[in-house]
Amino acid sequence: MDTVQRHLSHTFQRFFDSEKSSGILLLVCTAVSLLIANSSIGTGYMNVWQTNIGGLSLEHWVNDALMAIFFLFIGLELERELYSGELSNFRNALLPIAAAIGGMAIPAAIHFSLNWGTPTQAGIGIPMATDIAFALGVLAMLGNRIPPSLKVFVVAFAVVDDLGAIVIIATFYTAELSVWFLAGAVAVWIQLLVLNRVFRIMSLAPYICGGAVMWFLMLKSGVHATMAGVMLAFAVPFSAKDDDEESPSYRLEHVLHKPVAFIILPIFALANTGVFVGEGWLYGLTSPNSVGIAAGLILGKPLGVTLLCVVAVTSGLCRLPLGLQWWHIVGAGMLGGIGFTMSIFMTNLAFAGNAEIISASKMAILLASLTAGAIGFLWLKLLSKPDAKDTPP
Repeated sequence: MDTVQRHLSHTFQRFFDSEKSSGILLLVCTAVSLLIANSSIGTGYMNVWQTNIGGLSLEHWVNDALMAIFFLFIGLELERELYSGELSNFRNALLPIAAAIGGMAIPAAIHFSLNWGTPTQAGIGIPMATDIAFALGVLAMLGNRIPPSLKVFVVAFAVVDDLGAIVIIATFYTAELSVWFLAGAVAVWIQLLVLNRVFRIMSLAPYICGGAVMWFLMLKSGVHATMAGVMLAFAVPFSAKDDDEESPSYRLEHVLHKPVAFIILPIFALANTGVFVGEGWLYGLTSPNSVGIAAGLILGKPLGVTLLCVVAVTSGLCRLPLGLQWWHIVGAGMLGGIGFTMSIFMTNLAFAGNAEIISASKMAILLASLTAGAIGFLWLKLLSKPDAKDTPP
């Protein structure tokens, strides 16, 4: 990451700018949703999301269809990082990979230790997630107090974190499996790969149409439909050249930037954060599941990220990027505890049909994410000084 200190690519800077703005909007939408859900029109508001459209509730359309587009965007970002970003160089990639592994393993272990053998054991994946938009939003608030390499490090480990979440969703949160529908989805994906690798078809149209068919087949297969978004991302032709406007992957990522940041994620927040705060909400936060979520995000994330990074660096596998110190890594781990979008998404999958546990889990996620973000912000703000080169005379 040495050169990152001096220069951030145009693509990365655009991604950073959109994500930080999205984080602010997500916070506003969450506050609005909570206020409405606990107002006199709260029941009507919650019922709107259960409106049946085409055989699925409006909430399902948001979580299965719109979030598939979100995962397509994440897949495109992951592809860019793997081929031309920080994850393309194995030695550079080792540190964020280590951070992501630690940031998933320790929170999962904390939750598992408290919920093993209980009905809430399925929530093990909830504290493993990191919300890129909120984490970058906090970093943006710190301005020139933090080095550019920290922004890249947080994005890199959060992207690997999302990849881990994708694997967990596909492996553990699959309903009854329909082999034939799954085989059909895979067959469509293979055809798209052939269009890309063999025939070098550069038009986006066949990939978008094929992706829609793949989404439907995946929905019917029992594997969560959002997986179609990730698979489509890796089928779309990609150019390793930064800002190559002829690359279909670049064009699609460019088109999706603002809709994902300013439409899809805010709608997701409105649909999924309308938690009714009843008389027993404090009791719900004391359950092993809620404590496991909160402890995993607030304590487990920074502990796991820092511990695995220390092991990776002291063993000689990699080194700290230029401009970063260990307290930067600790701060990044604290921001990794902002689970929000992915944690809420995992909650819906883990406890489908159990509204009480879902509500308690979401409240734990919201409070833990807010706490982790505030602690991370204060930690980095108090220990950092503005870059003299960027400070006006």
